[in-house]
Amino acid sequence: QTSMKNMERELVCPVCKEMYKQPLALPCAHNVCHVCASEVLLQHGCLPGEPSSEPSSPAATPVSRSPRLPRRPLPKPDRLDRLLKSGFGTYPGRKRGTVHPQSISFPCPACQRDVDLGERGLGSLFRNLTLERVVERYRQTINISAAIMCQFCKPPQLEATKGCTECKSSFCNECFKLYHPWGTQKAQHEPTPPTLTFRPKGLMCPEHKEEVTHYCKTCQRLVCQLCRVRRAHTSHKISPVLSAYQALREKLTKSLAYILSSQDTVQRHIAELEEAVKHTEV
Repeated sequence: QTSMKNMERELVCPVCKEMYKQPLALPCAHNVCHVCASEVLLQHGCLPGEPSSEPSSPAATPVSRSPRLPRRPLPKPDRLDRLLKSGFGTYPGRKRGTVHPQSISFPCPACQRDVDLGERGLGSLFRNLTLERVVERYRQTINISAAIMCQFCKPPQLEATKGCTECKSSFCNECFKLYHPWGTQKAQHEPTPPTLTFRPKGLMCPEHKEEVTHYCKTCQRLVCQLCRVRRAHTSHKISPVLSAYQALREKLTKSLAYILSSQDTVQRHIAELEEAVKHTEV
């Protein structure tokens, strides 16, 4: 157990303190989650950019390209001299070496140093696919070693195969059928993987299949963490779901209080109009 705990510490992101999700390899040899890195750059006023999904390899560089790909023809020596003399890459009104692309600095949370990401930001980083696979295998190992038993079996208990968020319990196949009989309301409960900690089922983002955590006031829709760091919501007003819920609840409460307070006045006006109608008919 001690060795597993030590291993788990190495698989935890230094920003969110949870296991890595889509880890990015920083130039300082440390790792950070994709979403966490994007949030850190957004807090510093920088656009995160999109990281590459595959690690770099010497075969993909222009110097040593893969033999399967066609080689780009090199310019002839006389043409190269003419390009250099004519100021290739410049235009009238611009001096060479005066304009440099802005380099993006990233504060590494592990070594507390500012790491230079270049002008592309996170676009110059690559996903640490090896670490991502290690985290996935560790999760599977933990799930296998800590088997969840059925909570309704008579001894000897069988291993649970299904869970129910509505019942907040884990069942084996036979007990799940027994406690969710066909034709009843419980039969409509959707089975989930067995677990010991049942969380209420939250709304999922239809695009990224992640649980929504924020509300975009500009678009008036719920968004997940990946939606939040996209360019489409760069200048939008985004707040946590709980804050947006409380603000909307207060607004509705005030509106209902105003309606209820003016209810007597409205009823009195209706009675006066009915009396006026009767008087007119007479």
